[in-house]
Amino acid sequence: MTGEASVPPDGDGGMDSDAQPTDCEREVWNQVNAVLQDSESILSDLQAYKGAGQEIRDAIQNPNDIQLQEKAWNSVCPLVVRLKRFYEFSLRLEKALQSLLESLTCPPYTPTQHLEREQALAKEFAEILHFTLRFDELKMRNPAIQNDFSYYRRTISRNRINNMHLDIENEVNNEMANRMSLFYAEATPMLKTLSNATTCFVSDNKTLPIENTTDCLSTMASVCKVMLETPEYRSRFTSEDTLMFCMRVMVGVIILYDHVHPVGAFCKTSKIDMKGCIKVLKEQPPDSVEGLLNALRY
Repeated sequence: MTGEASVPPDGDGGMDSDAQPTDCEREVWNQVNAVLQDSESILSDLQAYKGAGQEIRDAIQNPNDIQLQEKAWNSVCPLVVRLKRFYEFSLRLEKALQSLLESLTCPPYTPTQHLEREQALAKEFAEILHFTLRFDELKMRNPAIQNDFSYYRRTISRNRINNMHLDIENEVNNEMANRMSLFYAEATPMLKTLSNATTCFVSDNKTLPIENTTDCLSTMASVCKVMLETPEYRSRFTSEDTLMFCMRVMVGVIILYDHVHPVGAFCKTSKIDMKGCIKVLKEQPPDSVEGLLNALRY
């Protein structure tokens, strides 16, 4: 199979946005849909995340003022609970992605046949990638997250030294804080989670040819590229959102492919037309694709 994909002629030019799950897709579709239903609230929660920068600065500048210390601590704790929710969502997303990969790569069908037969699952895969890139774009623009979390960890270890037991430790204990810390240290934490999940999927399924996974990803990248560069399909995009959706999905599958493929997405033998994909991105308004080009650079 070459990297070129035939694009099913439906309203969205390739990924049927209204695809309904067939009976054999339904179980996995329901499982993934339950996760995706929470994705919008996660994004709006992240978008509304303001951080406790001022309170933390005041506390650090006035170390002996107990009131300011308490104020900073009381501002940070609910934020840490929110960050835990985001982190736990990434674990649910990881499981969902692995279920989709299982369905979209299993023999006897080729990746192209899978994507044509199981359009509802392909659409969920695309929605996971779309969410992931939106989450990471927001996270990258919000340095408060790292600052709040490191303040939390410093304060909690100081309190442990003073033998103070805090309620929040029932919510975010030391082990959880360590795992969250690794997650938020990443520039693109959700994408890293999905890349790891895809890599684990390939290494856990030794009997499945790696091409089943990489071809599934390169086919999706080709479908998106064709949709973006063909005027006939482009004219069917009803909104800027559909355009962004398509670009994010393309970048997401390229990054997953790059992680899983033995030689990566950027080499000459790659089944993804990287030049073509980057060209399509560079033809868009710079401010809308800057985050996506950065994700590819990372």
